Amino acid sequence: MTRFAALLGIVACTALCTASCSRNAGTAGSPPNRLRVALPINPTQLDPLLAQNSVESFADGLIFNLLVTHDQHERQVADLAAVVPSLSNGGISKDGLTITYHLRHGVKWQDGVPFTSRDVKFTWEAIMNPRNNVVSRRGFDQIASMETPDDYTVVMRMKRLFPPAVDSIFAESDTPLRVLPAHLLAKYPDLNHVAFNGSPVGTGPYSFVRWLRGDRIVLRANPAYFRGAPAIKELTLAIIQDDQTTQAQLRSHEADLGIEIAAAAYRDLGDAAGVRRLLAAAPAYTGIMFNTQRPPLDDVRVRQALVLGMDRATIVRDDTYGTGQEAVADLGPFYWAFDGALKPTPYDPVRARALLDAAGWRPGPDGVRVRNGKRLSLLLVFGSGSTFARMVSAQVQQMYRALGVDLQLKGFDYATLYAAAQNGGIINSGNFDLSVYSWISGSDPDNSSQWACNMIPPAGNNVTRYCSPAMDAAQRLALSTFDRSVRKRAYAQIQTLLLRDAPAAFIYYQSLRYAAASDVQNFAPNGISEAWNAQDWRR
Repeated sequence: MTRFAALLGIVACTALCTASCSRNAGTAGSPPNRLRVALPINPTQLDPLLAQNSVESFADGLIFNLLVTHDQHERQVADLAAVVPSLSNGGISKDGLTITYHLRHGVKWQDGVPFTSRDVKFTWEAIMNPRNNVVSRRGFDQIASMETPDDYTVVMRMKRLFPPAVDSIFAESDTPLRVLPAHLLAKYPDLNHVAFNGSPVGTGPYSFVRWLRGDRIVLRANPAYFRGAPAIKELTLAIIQDDQTTQAQLRSHEADLGIEIAAAAYRDLGDAAGVRRLLAAAPAYTGIMFNTQRPPLDDVRVRQALVLGMDRATIVRDDTYGTGQEAVADLGPFYWAFDGALKPTPYDPVRARALLDAAGWRPGPDGVRVRNGKRLSLLLVFGSGSTFARMVSAQVQQMYRALGVDLQLKGFDYATLYAAAQNGGIINSGNFDLSVYSWISGSDPDNSSQWACNMIPPAGNNVTRYCSPAMDAAQRLALSTFDRSVRKRAYAQIQTLLLRDAPAAFIYYQSLRYAAASDVQNFAPNGISEAWNAQDWRR
């Protein structure tokens, strides 16, 4: 989400345990028909339109559905749609401006009301309602109109060609927005504070039971789920915001599944009895984001110096324990658009100091640089529950001290750090100089929501506030055709611009890390979401 701001080497994703796994007697903490999942974030609500991070999106994916999802092999899978629209099957018109979805018959909301095309249209209208605190409308804002000729057909008329449409609109995008029930929500002028957000009704494999705020969310298997009733009858989403506590509960089997666990926990759980670990290839990166609208970070020389002065290769080596690969920019090897010819910006503190000198920042008597009587003091914010974020923040602080930069550190709980701009979120409101930041993108390399000028929060996910005419032109080219060769050249230019303009110091491409009791079967995250096949999980 946004997908998102995520929590803190690329390998093939495989099921955590296949159907041949046998139950390891004496190791499981929950009964065979129950599963306790450790969540590293305290969700603020359960409306998928208002999700603020990847963990809220995970919870939403258990309750709600998309039109199109993906399996663990990056193949499109029809979800609420009966078939994935394409040029070859006529679901996408030859000019790319009309997309037709044929919906599944017999799908019901968890209160028994039939799911229809009205729900899809209503959800689109709710997304586009400016009163709703939606993190990003990217893709949905490219729809000129939506027609529902019958209960099982949705026809989207696009404003212009939008190649990522099927992978972005009610799909596994970087902000996966799932379909909502019109019969329950159409009466409200906005959805920001309705009771539904704390007691949702979806079409998904699990239905909401109760929520003990700050402690746990309990879900029950939906016996009428259109993909088949889940074998695990009850899920408890336990809110555990401390990495060490999560690791301890996975070892003791108080928790059966850990979502997006820390790299150190992944390493340390290697010897845990009855615990399996999994790395899932993902379109994800972690880096340090610069607020380019705040002086002195509005000076590209200062930003370039901060990238050159960060020994990112050492951070990757020492902190990711083999689960990460040093990043060039935001698009990694997960994508067909990855440009292998580009190389990461090297660690060069000598060049970094020269750039700071050129920008007028000279060493003061205590070693901290000064310009016009003002010290070069910056604030770096991070998620206080993340061991990795705390560790990286301290390392970067030390590296920058050697450059003459005074870096102050401040930790926030994730709910505060990643909240929407309308809700005073630290990052989305721009109340930072630097931030430790992780991002999980969508199945298409479209990254315009992060870097386009018109995507600065609350309009999108451009948290760096970076704005460049050259970037906007490259983004327009990338979205002007279905031709992958043209799009790949555009994304190479986009990555080059990110290296040149340095709105962020990209540290590593990350695999998503999980750990589960050894008897958990068929948990097969697709690198973007974990819940796409939740109905198949077993013990």
